[in-house]
Amino acid sequence: MADIWSSISNYFGTFDFWQVLSATFFLIAIVDPIGNMPVTINMEQKGLKVKPMLVVGVSAIILLCFLFLGQLMLKIFGIRIEYFACAGGFIIFLMALEMILDMVFFKADVEDKNGGNIVPLAFPMYAGPGAFTALLSMTGDYGMINLAAAVLVCMVILWAVLVGTHWLMNHMGKNALYVCRKFFGVIVLGIAVQLMFGNLMKVLAEIL
Repeated sequence: MADIWSSISNYFGTFDFWQVLSATFFLIAIVDPIGNMPVTINMEQKGLKVKPMLVVGVSAIILLCFLFLGQLMLKIFGIRIEYFACAGGFIIFLMALEMILDMVFFKADVEDKNGGNIVPLAFPMYAGPGAFTALLSMTGDYGMINLAAAVLVCMVILWAVLVGTHWLMNHMGKNALYVCRKFFGVIVLGIAVQLMFGNLMKVLAEIL
């Protein structure tokens, strides 16, 4: 029993406030809840009722599951993280085109108002390949318990931003929202291209 408890303690590590703080800042930069606000507004304008608690809850579950089971899951399906990141980047690329060109790729199901909260908001926008890659890259230097705590803190911040998005929707005019959607659509497009081609170059470098 002592050996089992020792193994569990070694796996999760000890709680370290500074590790939690550092990992939280890293995850916030990757998840980028403020930068992704235009996407949320775009989905709202298409008729989706964004539910902050649902988005945050699903995002937290996905991130925590990937934190503890991510490497195993990718090995089971034979998918490398670089390919996964390329796929997630492509989804974000389509979302950026929606914002810039007023095209429609993701339709909110009028019968299921929760669908759009899960895909594409919770996944892959907030709990996506960028966050997965960040978590996997930190597992070597950070304790698992500290990474799990960082995920939860990040989700609290995401919830506050999503609630604030509703406030912006009520206090900004339609023209201002339209301009913001176009402007940030270009930024989201740049993030998507960087995510896709950055990981594609890694794959090509290994092949060539």
